[in-house]
Order: sequence, then C-alpha cells, then structure tokens
Amino acid sequence: MKYVLLGFLFVLSLSSCMKGIHVDLVVHNAQIHCLDDQNTISQAMAIKDGKIIEVGPERQILNKYSADEFVDAEGKEIYPGFTDAHGHILLYVKQKLSLDLLDCKSLNELVTRTEKYQQKGQKKFIVGRGWDQSLWGADSMPDNTLLNKAFPNIPVCLYRVDGHAALVNDCLLNLAGISSTKVDGGEIRSRNGKCTGLLLDKAMDLVQDKIPRFSDKEIKDAILEIQEELFQYGITGVHEAGIDFEDIAIFKSLMESKQLKLAIYAMLMPSEKNKRFASENGVYRYKNLSIRSFKMFADGALGSKGALLKNPYSDDHQHHGLLTTPLSEMQELSKFCSKIGYQLNTHAIGDSANNIILNLYKNEYLINKDHRWRIEHAQVIDRNDLHFFSDFAIFPSVQPTHAVSDQRWAESRLGKERIKGAYAYKSLLEAFGMVAIGTDFPIELTNPFLTIFAATQRKNKDNLPNDGFLIEEQLSLEQVLKGMTSWAAFAAFEENNKGTISKGKEATFFIVKRPIWNEMTFSPNFAYSTYISGKMVYKEDELN
Repeated sequence: MKYVLLGFLFVLSLSSCMKGIHVDLVVHNAQIHCLDDQNTISQAMAIKDGKIIEVGPERQILNKYSADEFVDAEGKEIYPGFTDAHGHILLYVKQKLSLDLLDCKSLNELVTRTEKYQQKGQKKFIVGRGWDQSLWGADSMPDNTLLNKAFPNIPVCLYRVDGHAALVNDCLLNLAGISSTKVDGGEIRSRNGKCTGLLLDKAMDLVQDKIPRFSDKEIKDAILEIQEELFQYGITGVHEAGIDFEDIAIFKSLMESKQLKLAIYAMLMPSEKNKRFASENGVYRYKNLSIRSFKMFADGALGSKGALLKNPYSDDHQHHGLLTTPLSEMQELSKFCSKIGYQLNTHAIGDSANNIILNLYKNEYLINKDHRWRIEHAQVIDRNDLHFFSDFAIFPSVQPTHAVSDQRWAESRLGKERIKGAYAYKSLLEAFGMVAIGTDFPIELTNPFLTIFAATQRKNKDNLPNDGFLIEEQLSLEQVLKGMTSWAAFAAFEENNKGTISKGKEATFFIVKRPIWNEMTFSPNFAYSTYISGKMVYKEDELN
C-alpha cells in the first residue's frame, strides 16, 4: 500500500510539473487558422516572450501550461495578423491633414468644397486630395479655369485620388515658374500653348518644393490615428510603398517611444540621401522598422491615362501614357540594388511598362535566383508576357479593390482584347505561385475585408457588378488570406518570423469579430482584438 501511495504521489507530482510549464499567455477555446502549408486549424496556443511556444488541441495546451493570463476566445476565429503589402501611411497622413476631395461628383463641387474649406481655415496655401474625374460623368480631365476665378491670389494644389495628377491654379504655376509644357517623365497639359493647370506624374515635382510641410507633431499624431484604424481590421503590418530619408526619423521616434507598434517594411525612394543610407547601413532593422528595398516608378496610373501601354488608349488614340523614369535610370538603380542586396519594387500599370520591368528583372534572375524583386500593381499584362513571372521568379504585388473600383471605365481605356490581361490575379498566381496582396490605401480604403470580397467575388462593397468583374480571375478565400499573411511575409523576407501561427514565430494575430466566409454579398467585419508579439494592442470594447 505504501508503494502504491508513493507511485500515486509521483504521478500526481509529474502531472503537476507538466502543467507547470509557465508562459505569459494562453489563448484557448478558439478556431485558430494557422495558414501554414497544411492549413492547420487548432484550438489553443501558448505564448512566451512574444513568441508562439506551442499550438495545439485545447486539452493539451491547458493541461501543459500555466500562464500569467488566459484568454478565452469564446469559439471565435483567430488568424495571423494581416499585412497590407502595399500601403501609403505617409500619403494617408497628408490626405488626413489636407482638404478632403473624395467622392466629389463634379468640378463645380470640387471648387465649392475648396471655397468652404478656405472660409473655415483661411490658409495661405491650399492643398487637397482625392478628386476623381471618372465620377463626373464625362470622364474628361479638368482645367483650372474655375479654380483661377475662385482663387486668383492664393496658391492651390489639388491631387487626384491616385496621386498621379494634380490640378493647380495659375497662382501656383507662376509661383513655381512653370511656363513650358515639356517635362521628362510627366506631362503639363496645355491648350493653345497655355498651361491648363493639370500636371501629370513627374510634372507634379515642379511645384513640390513650394508646398508647405506639415509639422512633425501633426504627422506623428496622424500616423497613430491611422495605426488605430488598421488595428481594428486586424492589420498588424504595412509594406510602406515609398518613403523619403526624413521619414525614417519620424518612424524611429514613434517606435522609440513605443507608440508605433505596427511592423513597417519600408521601400525607399531612389533619392541620393536614401541611396547613401542604404549603402552605409545595408539591410536595416530598428525595432519594428525594416528597410531593405527601393521603390521605383515605371509609369503613371490608368485613371489619369499615365499608364504606359504598348498600343494607344482605346478612348484616346493619340495617347500611349508615360514612361516616368528613363530606362537608363532604371538600369542604374537595378544594379545598385543588386550590389547592396536590396529588393527593387517597381510600380508598373500598363502592359508596356510591365514588359520593360519584366525584361529588366529577367537579368537579375541570372545573378540571384532569390532576389524576390516585385512588380507593384502588375495591373495590365500582355498575356504573352505572363511567363516572365514563372521563368524569372518575379513577385507580383496586387490590390484587388483596384479592379472593382476601375471596372466602370477600365474596358473603355483598354478595349475588349487588352482587358483580358488586366487585374489578372488568378493568372499571376498561377504563373508565380504566390501573390502579395494589399490595398494601396489611401487610394483605396484600408479595410481588408473589402479586399477579400473584391478578390473572391470580384465585386465592390455595393455588390457590383452583379456577375463580378472579369470573374474568371477570382481568387479563392484561402489564396487571398495567404496573400495578406504568409505570402506577404515571404515578399518581405519575413517568412521565418511571421505570416503563420506556428511554433517559434511572432505571436502576432487577431481574433475576428465574426467568421471569415466566402460570402456572396458583402457584410462588414472587424477584429474583436488584435495582438502584436503577444501583447494586446486593440480591443473592440475598449475603443468603441
């Protein structure tokens, strides 16, 4: 009897020790979508020091671990934190701090909004963002006649929603000394030899140094406001598509003070300061800021007819679009990135621009077969060029909401044949094997659930068009979720640290308010709570 009792005490002691493995956090009673290669769904996970220690069945995790905190997910779904693989935090900051021109229905409304804005603010320089002439009926680009009448003595610069065109008044044209209609990589629209006030792509640079810069405090406050918006959707990381040297210090300051918790994978603009920074620092990491890529522009946007096409626009036979960066500069930046081990991510919309970049990247494959160089947007592809993505390991980075936003006018720009290679996300996925998925906010909304719906149903939030736009190019739910998690991580060389809920990876995830389904009509969804490295950064009850 004595030995039986000793044996019982030994087993009890062993059981107690097993359950005594101490961690910081245990999350249980959940449906954990790990989004790993096996598409594992588990019920619980243990987290310590910001890392996932184990993922497994409910009873196994609860029996094995003690913790400082237990979170009962109440049967809700959990996913890895979403990464927006192409966003513009800093451009969103400027939009928040400027006159809001989104959803203007006419040129008259644009001018009226600007007048009301000035009556309230009495600005010495007016900057606005967000107009879209395709909402005005005729889809013709505006001139500054009405703007000049309303604002003869105050400089005004109003950016189109895509950031590739600006309408400026004569006061600003004179201030910037613009009289010629010629500019490399851009266009100054003119009529009868006189500037109309419409500047496309590189032409906007001519007024850039005249535009007042917001204060660091204004910028920081707006960044933190945007962070909260992203957290409510379960977005825990952003591939920031283009920053200047001065922006690095702002991000670092917010991270040093532990206010900015988002993971930022930054693409540097190819300025001399940024090149010098990259040469001196190499692959750079500071807390949750990672820098190892450059952003380059090959052309403009389809909406403003700046996208470079192989053949003329179907609705403008005299126009092919713009090559915004000379080929010699592209080649120079390509060699520079290859030399210092940086990724090159190129904005390419039109089929001609994409062809140029595909051929440029082709040469890099022979030097480094894992360079992961990306084409941002890959919006219009000649189907004869699709093989480049598979043959030379070129990573497509796409934004599905662009397809359903542009569907109103895309075919008129491209024609019935060329549209077959546009917004071709399924074809790009089949060619390369992965796609990185983002929103391109603030050109589109930050909401990733709109992205999921656009990718799977090829419809906008109003469930249009009824049959889906180019429905043959839809992605499955699993594919779009991986495009915002594990594939986005791979696109930024982060696949060993994040992107799936797996042992040894960052405990960065969100509990979703309601299940993510492949729905036929759009329904809003949000994060119930969001965690970064095992720490809760957002909870619906607290902020709403």
